[in-house]
Amino acid sequence: MNIYNSKIEDIDHIFELYEIATNFQNKKSMVAWPNFERKLIEKEIRENRQWKLIIDDQIACIWATTESDPQIWGAKNNDPSIYIHRISTSPKFRGRHLVKNIVKWARKCAEKRNKKYIRMDTVGKNTGLINHYKVCGFDFIGISKLQHTSELPLHYQNATVSLFQITV
Repeated sequence: MNIYNSKIEDIDHIFELYEIATNFQNKKSMVAWPNFERKLIEKEIRENRQWKLIIDDQIACIWATTESDPQIWGAKNNDPSIYIHRISTSPKFRGRHLVKNIVKWARKCAEKRNKKYIRMDTVGKNTGLINHYKVCGFDFIGISKLQHTSELPLHYQNATVSLFQITV
C-alpha cells in the first residue's frame, strides 16, 4: 500500500471513482456530489493536491487536499491545517479501513508542514459517516450552515456540513 500524487494519466480513473461514489450516494439517499469540472481536477493534479492510494498496482482510493478552506471553516481557517476532500474508494477495496491509512499519511504531512489540524467535512448529517470518521480518529466538531458558497461545488450550495478534525 503506497500513496502518491495523482498524475494526469489517472484523470479518467478519478472520474470513474467519482461516478461510482455519486451513484452510491444517490442509492443511499445522501447529498450526492455534482459532476466535477475536469479543469478543477487537472488543477489539483498540477498543484500536487490530488492523491491516490495504490494497492496491488491498482488505484484503491483517491482524495484531494488543500491548506485553506475559508468558505467551509470560516474563522477557524486561520488555524494551520490540512483539509481533506472527496475521498472516493474503489468498490474492490471497500471495507479495508483506507481512511485510517489516509489519516496516518495526513498526520505525517501535517507534522512536516507544521500544521495543527487535519480537517474534513461532509455535506449533511449522515450519522453513519459521522461514526465512521470518528472510528478513523476524527473528532466530530458539529454541524455548520454554510453562508458564502459561491466558489464551492454545487453540492455545498445552501448546505449544512458536518465538520471533523484531528489535532496533530
